[in-house]
Amino acid sequence: MTARMKDRYLNEITPALMQKFNYTTVMQVPKVEKIVINMGVGEAVGNSKILDVAVDELQRIAGQKPVVTRAKKSIAGFKLREGMPIGAKVTLRGERMYHFMDKLFNVALPRVRDFRGVSNKAFDGRGNYTLGLKDQLIFPEIEYDKVDKIRGMDIVVVTTAKSDEEARELLTQLGMPFVK
Repeated sequence: MTARMKDRYLNEITPALMQKFNYTTVMQVPKVEKIVINMGVGEAVGNSKILDVAVDELQRIAGQKPVVTRAKKSIAGFKLREGMPIGAKVTLRGERMYHFMDKLFNVALPRVRDFRGVSNKAFDGRGNYTLGLKDQLIFPEIEYDKVDKIRGMDIVVVTTAKSDEEARELLTQLGMPFVK
């Protein structure tokens, strides 16, 4: 089963964007390249079991196995040594990426408390968008009773757009709920 979001991107969004930005070929139309989900788990310094739980949750959310990220530098103030595991990240591409985007926009984000839309200002100038989530409970895969601690995560949507305006238009068409 192909992701319905991908079909919509190919059949509706691409022509709309070509018209809006006057592209000459389909190859110029910006597309979502990958989504990186990163969970920093600073508490893993004192207790390495915490990281396993975070990795497990991230795997459930993303549907693929996360990579454990390690500290690049030692920081004495944080009792941190170089090479210690301090987080987990997942990079989604292709089908899984569209599937996750669909789930994020239509299921997870509407479950956020007092949700008015995501910020328009989180673009980086190169057409990428970063979204910070405060808790992992908004995803349907996470069971409330099994959660020991609320962990946030960063979701970075990397697009091939040249400017923020193009990226904003692409994500809006895909159904990202921006603040009105």
